[in-house]
Amino acid sequence: MTETSQPTQQELHYIPVRKDWLARYTEEILEPDLAIIDPHHHLWDRPGNRYLLDDILADTNSGHNIVATVFVQCRAFHKGDGEEAMKPVGETEFVAGVAAMSESGAYGATRLCEGIVGHADLTLGADVERVLEAHQRAGGGRFRGIRHIVAWEADKVLMNPAYSPLQHQLADETFRDGLKTLGRMGLTFDAWLYHPQIDDLTAAARACPATRIVLDHCGGPLGASSYEGRREEEFPRWAQSIRELATCPNVYVKLGGLGMRINGYGFESAETPPSSELLAATSKPYIVTCIEAFGAERCMFESNFPVDKGSYSYPVFWNTCKRLTKGASAKEKAELFVGTAARFYSITHPAASGA
Repeated sequence: MTETSQPTQQELHYIPVRKDWLARYTEEILEPDLAIIDPHHHLWDRPGNRYLLDDILADTNSGHNIVATVFVQCRAFHKGDGEEAMKPVGETEFVAGVAAMSESGAYGATRLCEGIVGHADLTLGADVERVLEAHQRAGGGRFRGIRHIVAWEADKVLMNPAYSPLQHQLADETFRDGLKTLGRMGLTFDAWLYHPQIDDLTAAARACPATRIVLDHCGGPLGASSYEGRREEEFPRWAQSIRELATCPNVYVKLGGLGMRINGYGFESAETPPSSELLAATSKPYIVTCIEAFGAERCMFESNFPVDKGSYSYPVFWNTCKRLTKGASAKEKAELFVGTAARFYSITHPAASGA
């Protein structure tokens, strides 16, 4: 991308990870003993973009006390043939294998992929149950729910080229039948959308009260392309929608995912990666608003790696979260770093027992 050209859709969503650039800035680990469940990361093997077992271990072993993680779908290793609706089950099979490797203890104490969030097409309505059952069989007891990406924006530059949701996908009755099926089966829904769509999620959450939902990435506050330079204008709209969504007791929120180019901070353009002080300052309005609206018991910090790794390192990200909770009580910190994620994704770990 040149200085004068507009970023492509692919460039907006996947900032290249430059290990040499990340190495230009390091920090001492804050509170290294604080237990953390990372409830949102991916694994994939794409041309020039690999993040598999060795790669995530390099991050989780970089100084913070990561006790467990949750994998979230990313179109990795879908089945190559068979019925289209069943192809995403291949991703769950793959991740269950990684989880089994981790559980052996041969790769350290961190339990990778203790929860698995796969993909199933909720536009199948109630018929999605058979796909969910296949995921459960494939997941080795770790399958927890699905993410069906609904991020839509009239500015097509902001649309992820890998997905093609409808404008008001969450309002579709057949889609909501799929959401209700998740609730009936005790499974969760990860909601990835952009901030102008948060009100649609509120309506869907009220229509499907038995389904537990988590809003990914602070609700996707946009700051790039047609939203560039509009942060002050858009923040009140985002905050109002967040507070209204928080009135739904079945909804939780993930705190993170602000390192994508669509967020508009431009960290990746600097000569050196950002410090945790800078990240804390830029993300504080969003993080604090979410915690005040939902309470610590419905909030969980998330890395969104390796997507956000194009903007900052894993150690610096978790230092950022610790700086943001400097004034929190021990109970609140236990919820934000372990407890909420453990309850939402049904993860059993000694570190979560007191949260």
